[in-house]
Amino acid sequence: MTENAPTGTAVIGLGNPLMGDDGLGLVALDELRATWSFDPSVEWIDGGTWGMNLLYLIEDAERVLFLDAINADKVPGELVRLDRDDLPRLLTMKVSPHQIDLREVLAVAELRGKLPETITAIGLQPAEVLMRHGLSDVVTAGVSSVVDNARAILEAWGHRAEPVDAIVHA
Repeated sequence: MTENAPTGTAVIGLGNPLMGDDGLGLVALDELRATWSFDPSVEWIDGGTWGMNLLYLIEDAERVLFLDAINADKVPGELVRLDRDDLPRLLTMKVSPHQIDLREVLAVAELRGKLPETITAIGLQPAEVLMRHGLSDVVTAGVSSVVDNARAILEAWGHRAEPVDAIVHA
């Protein structure tokens, strides 16, 4: 890690892989980790449907990047980027009325005065959120754009990225 490298960036993949396109965040997280290597100050978190259990991970981070299916009333498969002030009203679809969603987690962190200043969510407009395993074709086709945009965001935040296939192991 260089002197200028930031500390405490959490990349959190969200969603339920049993609900079709809602599993996008986890697929994108896996793809990002499989294709790019970042400096050790990036923490990778499979947030799934953790709900309130994400509170302390979010509060402890200097910066947070969420990867998720984002219902923003766009064309299915369209790339959606939301920054901190836009997150509470649009991010994360509830699958169950009993599920705590990310909006509530962010609201609690803000009430406690511990919501990081730098938060971004990147994802795609889902086409199908229903009981099924796997993403729709249109969302599958957009995974690489989520990965590319997530990498660009992390680099803009000062993190060094190298393609995994370019790393030579001794």
